[in-house]
Amino acid sequence: MTMKEITIIAGNDVGSLAVVAETLGSVGVNIEAISAYGVDGKAIFRVITNDVQTAVKALSKIPGVTFKEADTLIYKMMNRPGELGKITRKLANKGVNIESLYIVSRKQDFTEVAIRPLERDVEKAREVLGIK
Repeated sequence: MTMKEITIIAGNDVGSLAVVAETLGSVGVNIEAISAYGVDGKAIFRVITNDVQTAVKALSKIPGVTFKEADTLIYKMMNRPGELGKITRKLANKGVNIESLYIVSRKQDFTEVAIRPLERDVEKAREVLGIK
């Protein structure tokens, strides 16, 4: 399955994530998955939502925030030690460069991960993982 990830870059200030989350919530956008971290004074949020168009429209109204959309692959793998290593090794062996990866959902038997390859590698990653 393919979804859109929105990468949001803001100042790494107290409350910057709250502003983003409140903004999305105020327009009825649900956050399906998120990662948040700080680098060099910037806050970087990678978000998968239930409504990308509404999210982008709302985010464009936040001063000082930039964002971009990119295709992200949702991959279902067995929930056991070593599975992530197997998957990422397959991708690496085919020259796929991963921009981001994080867990979307986890069940007893399987885990779904969001894998965002570099734009040039999306089709190659799709082929390696068997995602249509």
